[in-house]
Amino acid sequence: MTAHGNILCSHCSLPVGRRPMERRLNGEACAFCCYGCCIAFQVKSGRHEEWDAAWLLIQLGVGGFLSMNIMMFSLLLYSDAFTGVDAGVLPWIHLLLWIFATPAVVILGGPYLREMWLNGIQGRVTSSALIVLGVAAAYLYSAFAVFEGSTHVYFDTAVMVLMLFTVGRYLEAVGRARAARDLEPLLAAESESATVVDGASEFRRPVREVSAGMLVRVRPGERIPVDGVVVEGESNTDEAVITGESRQVTKGAGSKVIAGSINVDGPLLIQSSGDGTATRWAQICRSVRDALSRRSPTQRLADRVVGVSVPLVFALAGLTIVYWAQSLPFDRALLIGLSVLVVACPCAVGLAAPMATSLGIGRLARHGCLVRDPGVLETLARVRLLAFDKTGTLTAGKARLVGVDCEEVGIDDVLARAAGLERLSEHGLAQAIVAAAAARGIRPLATRDVRTVPGRGIRGSAEGRSVAAGSSSLMNDLGWPLPPALAEPARSREANGHSVVYVGWGERVHAVLSLDDSPLPEAQATITALRERGLNVTLLTGDLAPAAERIAAMVGIKTVQAGLSPEAKRLALDRLRHDHGSVAMVGDGLNDGPVLAAADVGIAVGSATDLARETAALVLPADGLWMLPWIVDVARAVRRTILTNLMWAFGYNLVALTFAAFGLLQPILAAAVMAGSSILVVVNSLRLERLPDPVPSLIPEKRSSAAAESARHGVGVSMLIGPGIERS
Repeated sequence: MTAHGNILCSHCSLPVGRRPMERRLNGEACAFCCYGCCIAFQVKSGRHEEWDAAWLLIQLGVGGFLSMNIMMFSLLLYSDAFTGVDAGVLPWIHLLLWIFATPAVVILGGPYLREMWLNGIQGRVTSSALIVLGVAAAYLYSAFAVFEGSTHVYFDTAVMVLMLFTVGRYLEAVGRARAARDLEPLLAAESESATVVDGASEFRRPVREVSAGMLVRVRPGERIPVDGVVVEGESNTDEAVITGESRQVTKGAGSKVIAGSINVDGPLLIQSSGDGTATRWAQICRSVRDALSRRSPTQRLADRVVGVSVPLVFALAGLTIVYWAQSLPFDRALLIGLSVLVVACPCAVGLAAPMATSLGIGRLARHGCLVRDPGVLETLARVRLLAFDKTGTLTAGKARLVGVDCEEVGIDDVLARAAGLERLSEHGLAQAIVAAAAARGIRPLATRDVRTVPGRGIRGSAEGRSVAAGSSSLMNDLGWPLPPALAEPARSREANGHSVVYVGWGERVHAVLSLDDSPLPEAQATITALRERGLNVTLLTGDLAPAAERIAAMVGIKTVQAGLSPEAKRLALDRLRHDHGSVAMVGDGLNDGPVLAAADVGIAVGSATDLARETAALVLPADGLWMLPWIVDVARAVRRTILTNLMWAFGYNLVALTFAAFGLLQPILAAAVMAGSSILVVVNSLRLERLPDPVPSLIPEKRSSAAAESARHGVGVSMLIGPGIERS
């Protein structure tokens, strides 16, 4: 038996056989024995777009069977097959066409009639009214002609118009279902269940009922439902849905896991670190769902245009019938008016923005970016200036050792003594020094009698001699002189905004350590990529001017405004908006919340404070600054697609409407034209799925071997330690 032999159909529970039909529905992998079971399952259990597509396909099947029979007899009528001795059969053929057309009109036209009724109750006239009125005119005229014994009926026109519009709607539904399937992993957080372990028993519980401290078991192939720590087991996980990283990450006891990631190949027992509804996965789910439920500004404008144009189309159709009735039989004039109604249906306009926006939001969400408003993408595409905060946005937000000036001693010796002292301190600068020593593989020197001098530094004894690390005031109190060769570098680094730590032993100062918040490795590449896209970049920060200007120069930003309070940042943003138009602000701190809310597009980095994340319209994943140029590309592609769709839809309608009013389009051809317009809009929007994924662009740090060698032996050496040294 094959590998599929034991698999049962997800609908009828019969064996699927050797060649099952596999589909991913409702976020789960399903197998079916035949296409009929697949459709039945979608109708019975499908959600939203899947259900719509399946039900429209069934309508097309029934309507297609009836319309084929109608068209077969209509072709005989058009070819004058029932003349002469067969003329007596003609009334019965008309009656037969009426019998076939009635269920077809009810089945295919029912959704349009229901939509027109619901909109009419709310006082709105939409495109569905055009379809209903046009089809009703053809159907009722033909029914009246059957009673009157007329030789011309147009049941085929009424049915084929509905068939073609339904084909267009089906293809639209398929496109939406395809986009929804891509978003399903992101939208599954609200309905996910977890296997909770309580002693010796296990039971399934909705993830929203999981709280901190609970144990959750995740089997291979399942999605991890909560944030937490692995208690037992080892496996690889795929975190792409949250972090955007496609590589697998190995997890073992003590490892942190992220809700939404997939457990690949081993069972894991996880202790939840918080409520199931407080995970980043759940936040992305809520963000995407809220964004998709709202319409973008462009779509709202298009809807208003459609609302005004529909009554005008009714008037134009009426005038067209009156005009042509003067020179043609009434039934021919009616068909021309019907063509005007059908061809003016703005179905493609309704798809122009929502389809592209949902695909764009989904694409960003799959890489861990939260979009809170569908209009953000269109606004970001128009932005011409990005303002950045410094600390925590372009920099790591924590101290790093960036330079060592020493005299007559080696840097390794300096760091060994300094780390021996600082490893017993909780100060941020102390942790940076210890991390720098560890990064160079230096073992801290054993130090005794360590005590902290509040506000000044720390001191102790090593190898029988006093050792101290701290401010110049501490060295003065100890009476330890600062050599002239170190005094000037120390003053220069302090003037540049660096934090300076003096290290001494043997009753004199031997070295000056310089610490700073260095730029993120990807910051310069990100700024360069944004400039290549024609964007202006500026720095708005509350830090001192020397430190801000140094960081700006390192990352490639030319304009800097420093020493700004939160209110001053807002005023500066207003001035920039006056000069450049729409502006975006990128920040992370508590004081960035107001300015992020005031910007046209507020962008918070993944490590941002809660206030910054809540006030930002777009939230990047942790360590996701490098994705910003790609996000701009996606936003521009979405806006370009929306504008192309709208230009095509309105232009197509205008040209086709002109042809119809001049009697150059039959109703069936007009319906085919409008269905084709919708299909082209869907296909154009789906091109967004082919956009390239973001590629990290980091600038590797380089350091000459000569500098490294001289630094190691360091006589009067000033060594720069790059941003690769992190606090442990």
